[in-house]
Amino acid sequence: MNFDFDAGFDTETRELRDMVVRFARRELDSSGRFDDAEDFRRRWLLAGKQGLTGTTVPGEYGGSGLDAVSAAATMEALGYGCADTGFAFSVAAHLFAAVMPIVEFGTGEQRAAWLPALCSGERIAAHAITEPEAGSDALHLRTRARPVDDGHVLSGSKCFITNAPVADVFVVQAATDPRGGFFGLTTFLVEASTPGLTVGRPYDKVGLRGSPTADVHFDDCYVPAGAVLGAEGSGASIFSSSMKWERTCLFAAYLGAMRRVLESTVDHVRDREQFGSPIGGFQAVSHRIVDMLGRYEGARLLLYRAARSLSDGTADEVGSALAKIAVSEAAVQLGLDAVQLRGGLGIMDGEAETLLRDALPARIFSGTNEIQKNNVARALGLGRRRPAARR
Repeated sequence: MNFDFDAGFDTETRELRDMVVRFARRELDSSGRFDDAEDFRRRWLLAGKQGLTGTTVPGEYGGSGLDAVSAAATMEALGYGCADTGFAFSVAAHLFAAVMPIVEFGTGEQRAAWLPALCSGERIAAHAITEPEAGSDALHLRTRARPVDDGHVLSGSKCFITNAPVADVFVVQAATDPRGGFFGLTTFLVEASTPGLTVGRPYDKVGLRGSPTADVHFDDCYVPAGAVLGAEGSGASIFSSSMKWERTCLFAAYLGAMRRVLESTVDHVRDREQFGSPIGGFQAVSHRIVDMLGRYEGARLLLYRAARSLSDGTADEVGSALAKIAVSEAAVQLGLDAVQLRGGLGIMDGEAETLLRDALPARIFSGTNEIQKNNVARALGLGRRRPAARR
C-alpha cells in the first residue's frame, strides 16, 4: 500500500521516521512476554539509547530537542514499527505526561537531577493523578499534601497509573487546598523509593497489555520542599499543559498502529478469495476499506494540525481535544473493520483483534471523549446566552 506517510515532513523528519520504524521492527519485539519486567527494561534502555524516551527534551539535558510535529512523527513511526502498542504507549506517557512537565516547570536543579537519566532510558517516569473517585473530575482529588517543616506529607491513593510498576519517579498531583478549586492542586516529584510510597500489583488489562499499570498508595509519605514542581497551587496548570502534549503526540502512536493494520487488511482482501475472486472486489468489502482509509487520514490531519499549533505556540484546548477524539474513535472503528474483514481469522490472536483491544482504552484515558466534547463545547460558548441585541 502506497498512500502518503509524509504529511509535509521535511527530509530530516522523514529520515528520522524511517530510522525509528527500522529500529522498532528490529529491537522492540516483545514476543508476547507482556509480564516480563526484565524484558521491558531491556527494550526501554534500547529505546532510550535511540533517543525515543527524550525526543522533546532540550539537548542540554540529553534529549533531542524536537518540536511537537517531529515528536508526533516519531511516535507514529514507533506505533507503526512496534507491534506492542502498549510499549509505545508507555514511552509516550513517560515523555509527554511526566517528563515534559519537568522540562516546562522544573527548576534548574530539578531538570539537571532528573532529565538526563529519564532521556537515556536509565529511569522511567509515571504521572499519578487519577483516583477511584476522581477520574474526569480532576479538581477534586482526595490525595492530600499536608505542609510540614521543609516539605509536605502525602496521603491517599491513585489508580490506573501507567508505568507505575516500573517507575523510578512519580509526577504526583495532590490537593494542598481542598477548597481551592483550580488553584488547590500542587505537583510533586516523588522518587519510587520514598518511604510511605507503595505500588500495587500490575493490572491484567483487556488492551495495552505491554504497558505496566498499577495503583499507587501514599501513607504519610514525606517529600522535601525541593520536590514541589512549579509553584504551590499550580498543579492544574501543569496538568493542563501536559495533556496538550499527551492528547496530541501520544495519540500519534495509534496512527502508526492503524496504518500497519490497514496495510495488512488491504493485503488480506487482495489475497483472500471467495466465489472465485478476491474479496476486495466485492463492493461491501471495498467500501469498508475506503471508509477505513478515510477515517485514518482524517484523524491524521487533525492530529498534525494540533501538533503544528503546539509547535508554534498557538495551541488551544480545542485542537488537542478534537485530535484525541478523532484518533481514538477512528482506531476503534478501524479495529472493528479489520476484524470483520478477516472473518473467522479476525477473532483469533492477531494484529486486528490486538488493535481493537488496544484502541478501546484510548476513548477513556487522557480525559474521556465525552469530557473532550464538553471542553470543545465550552470553548465554543455553547450553553451561554448570547448578549441581547442592541435596539
